Amino acid sequence: MRKNVLPTLTALAVAIGLSLPAAAAERVTLEHDGLNLVGHLAEGSGAAPEDGVVLMLHGTLAHGRMEVMTAVQDLLAEQHGLNTLSINLSFGIDEREGMFECDAPVTHGPEEHMDELGAWQDWLAGQGYGPVTLMGHSRGGNQIARYLTEREPDNIAGLTLLAPATFDADETAAQFLEQTGTKLDEALEAAREKAGANGGMLEDHRFLQCEALEVAPRAFIGYYEPGPQHDTPSVIDGIATETQVIIGEEDDVVPDLPERMAALEDDGQIRVDTVPGAGHFFRDFFADDAADLIAEFVRR
Repeated sequence: MRKNVLPTLTALAVAIGLSLPAAAAERVTLEHDGLNLVGHLAEGSGAAPEDGVVLMLHGTLAHGRMEVMTAVQDLLAEQHGLNTLSINLSFGIDEREGMFECDAPVTHGPEEHMDELGAWQDWLAGQGYGPVTLMGHSRGGNQIARYLTEREPDNIAGLTLLAPATFDADETAAQFLEQTGTKLDEALEAAREKAGANGGMLEDHRFLQCEALEVAPRAFIGYYEPGPQHDTPSVIDGIATETQVIIGEEDDVVPDLPERMAALEDDGQIRVDTVPGAGHFFRDFFADDAADLIAEFVRR
């Protein structure tokens, strides 16, 4: 693995009073599986569709125009001339916008998310866009890496992961027990039984940050079933596609990521970049640093 540390641009930017204009990302919709999916497409300054595109996926229960996604997308378009499409996972909600507020049933899990990524990639191809670089933040990094390794889509130029999620089965089980008073393996067994009997939704059920709502058994199992599929370093170990992992030096959400990446066998396909001082969300001028690294990787 090639490791790079990028000096922060914050001090320089503050000193010269740098202000970056926002790119005009166009809201686009795509009909898929009875729903209208929402994305935001930004054309890179001076770029043509055939030059390629970065397909961007947000983190847990978030959306494609949350702060980190908006900042990076706008910078890639305006400062680096890259085409980008930042999408919203639907979670089964028509034209879903904004953060998921735990106020609707959850019908979609990782398999449905990957279906939506595939639909968007097909849409990009239909619009004449060239090679696709996949990019994901946090849990979105894990899910877009899974899309690449499990679905094996064509025309992928590379994979770039911004603070991608790691996973610890014991920690997840302990957290679920603390949150609900129920053992995770018991909840999973009940979900499997309900799914096998086609028994409908899980009622008043814990799901990620949501305390009690309706959840499809398949979606709950997809998110909570222990396994290496939730752990991004495990997913990309031995990957054949050139991959970039960007780490925030002060990230307290995935603090084990540097150690986990260092433990992977070096096969020359994975590049690890560290942004000094950055947290999990690369706020303010740390987004500039992340965008610079992503652009460098895309144009390698």
